[in-house]
Amino acid sequence: MFYFIRHGEPDGSQRNTKIFQGFGVHLAGLSERGIAQIEEAARDPRLSGAEIILSSPYTRALQTAAILSKTLGLSIVIETDLHEWLANQNYLYEDDETAGLAYREYLESGGRHRSEAQVWEETASVRKRVLRVLEKYAAYENVIVACHGMVIQAVTGDGHPDYGEIQEFDLRAL
Repeated sequence: MFYFIRHGEPDGSQRNTKIFQGFGVHLAGLSERGIAQIEEAARDPRLSGAEIILSSPYTRALQTAAILSKTLGLSIVIETDLHEWLANQNYLYEDDETAGLAYREYLESGGRHRSEAQVWEETASVRKRVLRVLEKYAAYENVIVACHGMVIQAVTGDGHPDYGEIQEFDLRAL
């Protein structure tokens, strides 16, 4: 069983300042509230039988994984393909306004491109890259995956999770 956990609330207080602009926005860690959300989630009995933690490379997910690791005594493996949804699938940085427009288009189109001009990452692409990661860990009984809401939603098909929310996913059920 895979236990997806969305990272805690990020600290956006320095967004678009210093190094926290452009791709640097992914360097921001969790807010105090975000830390508390993950400390609470770490007490969820479903996580007690986990064997390993997989994490997105973004700081908010890594900090989430670190809190879980400390509480549960588990190792962390960073998997770059657990990264957040891309506003530009060509790995080009989009400013906040352009990324916001891409996100609205994504939602309005159900995560599928309606024209060749749309460059954001489709749901099917997110799901495919994450499932490739999960398949590498299929031999484990229970795995925690610290990542992002859109990633979790693309894989599980459930609604967008709250910060610190856990969603179960059984790879064998595919």
